[in-house]
Amino acid sequence: MHGGKHFAGLYAGEHVAATEFVIGATFVTLGASTRDILFGLLIGNILAVLSWTFLTSPIAVQTRLSLYTYLNKIAGDSMTKLYNWANAIIFTVISAAMITVSSSAVRFLFGIPAQLNWYSTNMWFILIVLAVGFIVVLVAIYGFNTVADFSTICAPWLFTLFVAGALALLPALANSVIGTTSISSFSEFVHIGDQSVWRGVTVTGEQGIGLLEVIGFAWAANTITHVGLIDMALLRYAKKSSYGLYSSFGMLFGHYIAWIAAGIMGAGAGVLLNKPVLELDPGDVAYYALGASGFVIVLVAGWTTANANLYRAGLAAQAIFKNHSRRKTTMVVGIFTVITACFPFVFSKMLPMLTFAGLLVVPVGAIVFAEHFIFPKIGLTRYWAYYQRLITSKPAIISWIAGLILGFGLNYLNVMSFYYLFIPTWFFTLILYTLLAKMNGASKKYTEEIKEEKQLQTDISTYQEEKAKHEKVQLKDTSTFSKVLKYFSISCLVVILAMAIATMFYSPDMEIYNFNKAIFHKYAFVCTVGYFVSAYWKLRREKNLKTVKE
Repeated sequence: MHGGKHFAGLYAGEHVAATEFVIGATFVTLGASTRDILFGLLIGNILAVLSWTFLTSPIAVQTRLSLYTYLNKIAGDSMTKLYNWANAIIFTVISAAMITVSSSAVRFLFGIPAQLNWYSTNMWFILIVLAVGFIVVLVAIYGFNTVADFSTICAPWLFTLFVAGALALLPALANSVIGTTSISSFSEFVHIGDQSVWRGVTVTGEQGIGLLEVIGFAWAANTITHVGLIDMALLRYAKKSSYGLYSSFGMLFGHYIAWIAAGIMGAGAGVLLNKPVLELDPGDVAYYALGASGFVIVLVAGWTTANANLYRAGLAAQAIFKNHSRRKTTMVVGIFTVITACFPFVFSKMLPMLTFAGLLVVPVGAIVFAEHFIFPKIGLTRYWAYYQRLITSKPAIISWIAGLILGFGLNYLNVMSFYYLFIPTWFFTLILYTLLAKMNGASKKYTEEIKEEKQLQTDISTYQEEKAKHEKVQLKDTSTFSKVLKYFSISCLVVILAMAIATMFYSPDMEIYNFNKAIFHKYAFVCTVGYFVSAYWKLRREKNLKTVKE
C-alpha cells in the first residue's frame, strides 16, 4: 500500500496532460463564456473528485481488487470477458491518441507538417510515433511503481509550464483586445477572455454552451474512471479510502487550471499566427507559448497519460488471458497501441470517444456499486452469482444492455444534455440490477458459501501479512546532496514561473514584451533541463539506497 504522494503524482501526471491542449481549445470552439468557464469547471471538477472519493475509492480499499477481478465475482466469466475486451480497446485507443499528441511535438522539430487527416501522410511522422510509443510501452510494462515514479517527477513541472505558458501569452491577447499589454484588474481579464478566448459564441457564430454544460463536461470527462470504477485498479493500493481526494491534484490542477491555461495559450498562439484555434495542433500552441520547452511539455504530457492508460489496458488484457503475465499482455497491447497511434484520427476524435466510452462503462459501475453497498443494506447477498457458480449472470448482462439502450437512446432523442446522460443511466441500471438480482437468487441465504468465502479472505490476509514480514522497504534518503538536488529542482520551477510573471507584468509595450518572451523561452528550457536532471538524479539516489527488512 502506498502513501498519498504516489496518488498525488499519479493523478497530477495523468490529468495535467496533452489532452488539456485539445480540451482547452474545445471550450473555445464550443462558445463558452469566461465566467462560465471559471465557475463551471470549478464545480464540475469538485463533483468529479467527490465521485472518486465516495464511489471508487471505498470499494477499491475495502476489496483490494481491480474492477476486472471484482466484476468476475458478481457477473461471471462471460460478461467479465466482454467488459474487459471493451476496456482493453478503450484504453488502447486513449493511449494511442496520447502517443500521437506527443509525436506532434517531435514532428515540429523536424519540420514535418501537421497531421490533420485520419491517416498519416508522412513516413517520418510514423517513425516518430514508433519511437515515442516504444518509450511509453516500456514504462507501462514495468508496472504501477514505474508509472507513479514517472508521473511524480513530471507533474510539478507540467503544472508549472501550463501556468507559465498562459501568463506569457496573456499580454499578446490583451494587446489584441484593449490595445495594451497590461492587465490591471480581474474584470479586465474577464473582458479580454470574453473578446478573444471564451467569447460565448461558437466558431459559426451561434450561441455557445452555458454554465450547466460546462459543469457537466468537467464532471463527465472522467466518468469512465470514477463512476465507471475503472480506477479501482489504482486505488486498491491506497492506504485508506480518503485517498480518493488525491484525484483533486489532477482535477483542480489539470482539468481546471490547465484547461483554462490551454485555452489562453491556444487563443494567444492564434493571435500571433493569425490563425483560428481549429487549425493549430498541440505542437503549434506549445511552441509559441513556451518555445523549446513547448516541445518537451507536449511530449511528456502525452507520455504521462498514455502510461497510465496503457497500464489499465494491460490489466484488462491480463484479466482475459489469465495464463499470461501482466507484463506480457501489456507488451502485446502496447504493440497494437503504437500501430493505432500511427493514425491521427484517434487524436482528432478524442472528445466524443471519451464521452461515449464513459457512457459504455457507467452501467457496470452501477452494478458493482449496487452489489457492494446496496445489497447488504436491503438484505440481499453480495456475490450471490459467485456462490451459485454462474458462468454468466443474466441480471448483470440484461442490466448493462438496458442501461446502454437507455443512455444512447436518450442521446438519440436529444432529451437532455449529453454530458449528464451518465446520471439517469447509472440510477436506472442500479435499480434494474437490484430488482433482477433479487428475483434470480440474491435474496437467498448462502450460509456455507459465505463461511467459505470469509475463510478464504482470512487465509489470503494471513498469507499477505506473512509475506509482508519479509518484504524489503526503501530507506529514506536524508543525505545532504539529495536535499541539494531537491531544492535545485524546485528552484528551477520557481525561476520558470517568475520569468513568466515578469513577462506578463513587466511588458509595457509589444517591443519589450517580445524581448521578455524570448528571454523567458530561452531560460525556461534551460531550467527544464536542470529540473529533470536533478529530479531524476534524486530519484535514482533514493532507489539505489540499500534496502532493509521491515
